[in-house]
Parts: sequence; C-alpha cells; structure tokens
Amino acid sequence: MARGIHVHRVDDTGVRLVALKDLPLDVRIDGRRVWTFWSRRDTREVALGPASPVRHVAWPKQMVKHLDGTARIEVAESATGAVRFDARVALGSGQGEIQVRNAQGVELGIDKSGNLVPTFAGRSEADIADLLNATESALEALRSVGVEAFIAYGTLLGAVREGRVLGHDSDADLGYVSRHSNPVDVALESFRIQRRLSEQGWKITRHSGGAFKISVTEGGMTRGLDVFGGFLDDGMLYLMGEIGVPFREEWIFPLGTATLHGREMPVPAKPEKLLEVTYGPGWRVPDPAFQFTTPARTVRAFNDWFRGNQPNIRHWHRQIKPNRSRPLPEHSPLAEVALTEARALGAEVLDVGAGRGQDSLWLARQGVEVTALDYAPENLVHLEGPAAEEGLPLTVRHLNLTDRRVLLAEGARVAHMPRPRVVLARHLLDSTSFEGQQGFARYCSMALRAGGVVLAEVALRGELDPDERVPAWMVGRTNGNQVARLLTEAGATKVQVQRMGGRGRPVARVRAEWSER
Repeated sequence: MARGIHVHRVDDTGVRLVALKDLPLDVRIDGRRVWTFWSRRDTREVALGPASPVRHVAWPKQMVKHLDGTARIEVAESATGAVRFDARVALGSGQGEIQVRNAQGVELGIDKSGNLVPTFAGRSEADIADLLNATESALEALRSVGVEAFIAYGTLLGAVREGRVLGHDSDADLGYVSRHSNPVDVALESFRIQRRLSEQGWKITRHSGGAFKISVTEGGMTRGLDVFGGFLDDGMLYLMGEIGVPFREEWIFPLGTATLHGREMPVPAKPEKLLEVTYGPGWRVPDPAFQFTTPARTVRAFNDWFRGNQPNIRHWHRQIKPNRSRPLPEHSPLAEVALTEARALGAEVLDVGAGRGQDSLWLARQGVEVTALDYAPENLVHLEGPAAEEGLPLTVRHLNLTDRRVLLAEGARVAHMPRPRVVLARHLLDSTSFEGQQGFARYCSMALRAGGVVLAEVALRGELDPDERVPAWMVGRTNGNQVARLLTEAGATKVQVQRMGGRGRPVARVRAEWSER
C-alpha cells in the first residue's frame, strides 16, 4: 500500500479508503479538481479491513445534486499528484456525463470555506485577467486614500508559491497594517477610509470595524474584494481574518512585490513570515483543504475591538449561496395580513428579517411601499432586478438587531421620517438571540412613533413534531407571551397573542399596536 493510502472505491455515498497517514487528497472529475479532503481528519472508520480499518468520507452535500451520470474520477495526493484511484465511475442514474457546473455553465469546485463556487481552476484566462484588473483597481483606490494595502491570504499564497492564483480559490483578498497601534484609532481610520472611497464612487460593504468589501466591476462582472485591516502593538500583529501573533514591523514594511500572472502586486516585506503564521510551516506544500483554527483569545479580542456582536453571522452567510439557486417560496399568510393592515393605515411595510424576501416582493407587487431589512442582506440582492424592471416600491437595507450602533442609526433614520408603518417579523424573533429580540422591540419603538402595527410570528418549539429536527435557523428561544411583554415594555398600547395552526408548524402570532406620539 504505497505511502499508506489505498482507495477501495468511489460510489454514490462517497469515497472508501484505507489510510495509515493523514494526507490531503484531491478528487478530480474528468481531470478537474472539484474537492479535497484529508484521508484521516475528514473521514470516519466504517469497517475492519484485512490489514487495517476502512474509512469513509461522504460527498459534500452541495455537490450531490450534480453527481448524476458517468465520469472519470481520480483521487490523488494534493502535494505530489500521485494518483491513488483512477476509474470511470457511474453515479446516480449513470446516464449522461457528470457536470459540476452552475446554471450559467461555469465549472464549480469546493473552496477553502467548504462552499461549492466557481473556483479559479474552472475560469478562463480572460476571467483571471478581469480579476487581476479588479484587484489592481482596488489597490489603487486604497493607495489614493493613503492606505498601504497588499494582497493577502490565498491571493498572497498563490503569488508567492506559484506565481498565479490558486486553482481551488474563488476570490481575492487584500490587507493592510495601520500605522496606529490602538484598535479604537484603527476602527476610526477604517471608517474614514470607507467614507473617502464612497466619495470617489466606490460601493463599500462593511464587515466589521476593521474590515470591509470593495465592489469592483471588470469584464461585465462585479466582484467583492475583501479588505482586512490590522495593526501592530507591542510586538504583536493583529490582522482581521484572523491573525494575532508575535510579529516584527520590518516583516511588513516597507512593502515589496510579488508576481501574480506576470503582474507585480504589493506584498509584505517578508511575505513568507505572514504565510507561515497563516498557513503553518508547511505553507509551501499545496493543501486545498487547509483549515485555519483561530485561538479563542484572538476571536474574543477581535469581537471586542471590531466586530461588536454578530451572533451566528457565518451561519447566515453560509445559507446565502445555496439559496440563490432555489426558486422563491410562496408568500406567507402573515404577508396577506400585513397587506390588509397597510392598506387600512395607508402605511409602508418594514419587513424585518426578510430572509429571501418572498413576502417583501409580493407586497411590493400589490402596490405597497416596502423596505426589506435583514442581517445578511446579500440574500436579498435577487430582489433588485425585479424591483427595477417592474418599477416596484421596494428597498433593501441592512439591519443588525444586536449591534447598537447599526440599530440606533437605522431606527433614527425612520424616526426622522414619521409615517404610519406595519412592521412584519415572520420567524425573526426565534432566529435571533435575546439581545436581538430586545433590539427588535427598540427598533419598533423608534419606527412606529407615528403609529402603526407590529405583526410577528414565532414557532412553538414545544409543539414541534417529535420526529422533526429543530431547523438550523431556529437559534432563538421565545414564545408569544414573551414577545408580547417585550413589545408592551417598548411602548405598544394594545397587544394580542393567537395560536395559529394550518400550513406548516404551529406558531404564535402577535399583533401589537402603537399610537401616534
């Protein structure tokens, strides 16, 4: 058994193998890498073989729907390219050719975050050139506002190790190290950078007090390039994304350059030092399945300094990409109640926790002015096309109920435009923390100063079918009476709670009225 790896078979369930060593293995379909797993870390023992235990790893869930047909499948060591399995395999119905592509025909692969996305391995040279153009545009924009930015993370690794983007990567990352050494000053500087870039016309999406995204359009495609801020203090480097390690200033400044597809890109003075603390001492050996574990102390520090409170944000972002390929579900019965209330009051609707926006879109199509607000508004971008094409009165905005800065800013915005409103909150309060529930009540007290109604529904967890798993989104715990109490304390003048059955799981529906102040 060469090098301690022997792959028994590849079938509908995944890969079965014997592994005496823990190595990253690439799975290739018709010669193209689509997935990488570690032979022991990512597998589980399933049987006792003649010489050693047989192990198994299941296909990534996102890939399963694509695995229907026949293809040549190889399993090879990432570092050496040594092939440990090579056969033509029939999966699913076995009819036709297996194609791991999206609806636009772009080839997909599992990236470093475990998402099935258009990785660089499946992109044309023209696509890569557009990406590099976007990267250079973002770097120049940052330089124009005084930021000494450099390529970072996977983009830096590809440039230094291979001189090109990593085939398993799917985006470009930038970083910079502030000349400030206090996190408060670093955060203030980050917001100043954002304002100056916005004044130049760039679209900026903020991730935290120390990181944001620049949207750059090149070659007809808009890309979001993440910009991770950092600083040096008392011999430590703190760089969002997330690094908190002993480091020397001369390893960053003055910036040097590295070649990426023939283009000179700015990099830290000693890029290998940053790569070592990011990917470990073995960074020179390819590992598309590398997993970076952030020490709890570093996570707490970044939370305290820059992130504020963003509970479960990674969970919600993971829900976005799979949702984009699915058709929108039908609007909810609660949206129909909201329509009746809005027409009676001559009110706009604030759909808080809009999710995929099916209720917002339906209400706008009925002629009601709607603002769809969500913790992860990227899940609502698909509404912008229909809204523009149909001339719908629909706006999408970001709202984090657990971030007081964002909450009060958004609440103040609507409070300064007094008018009757209907606040729609379907399965919002059972998908957020108690702090988020309190934030919602405060937001309602600001948004409804001119009067209006809150319509909220929460699942009755105690009445879930015993065989039904609690949905992944149901991270909060509340009930109708608790919601009613929060809204009453926030200023609601009349509150009603009703148990609702019918379609789907049972819910408590809360209707709360606000009088004009």
